[in-house]
Amino acid sequence: MPEVQQESQVRHYESVVILHPDLPEADQKNFFKRSQETIQKFGGRLNHIDTWGKRRLGNPIKKLRLGTYFHTTFEAKGDCVSELERLMRIDDRVLRFIHVRLDERKSLAQHVDEFHRALTEAHKREQEKEAKAQARRAAMQSGGAAARGPREVNYGSKRGFSAGSNQIENSQDDVEDSGEEL
Repeated sequence: MPEVQQESQVRHYESVVILHPDLPEADQKNFFKRSQETIQKFGGRLNHIDTWGKRRLGNPIKKLRLGTYFHTTFEAKGDCVSELERLMRIDDRVLRFIHVRLDERKSLAQHVDEFHRALTEAHKREQEKEAKAQARRAAMQSGGAAARGPREVNYGSKRGFSAGSNQIENSQDDVEDSGEEL
């Protein structure tokens, strides 16, 4: 049977790369120039690179708590992604990376627009959350307990007695019946 060579199709990808936080900007640029050359060598093209800057990591990586985040989108063949991942595993400056294949029915520009909208909404929610936290801290500093409002205290339910319980009265009656004085 003759071998049929399948031509690898160019697909859309996005990646997030976390680099060492102390890496100078020149080294960051060299890293992405090398990635761009690799993509072009495999017949693809780099669409865009977003720098998210230094951010706190969810969990320490190599005893580091910060990392410099980058988001990229590109078109390439599957072999290219394999090569990029191989190069990133070798490079000590790369803390983490992920490559995700995007939906082919949308253009890369649409993916980037949706991503930027989601990022803007998340940033807005984060700002609102921080504003609420600051207002709460200010209220606690200025008014203390008065800022929280009145508290309802129900001692009976904590001790296992209901509001209409007459267990105490019954126990006093039992003492009187036994003939002992209180």
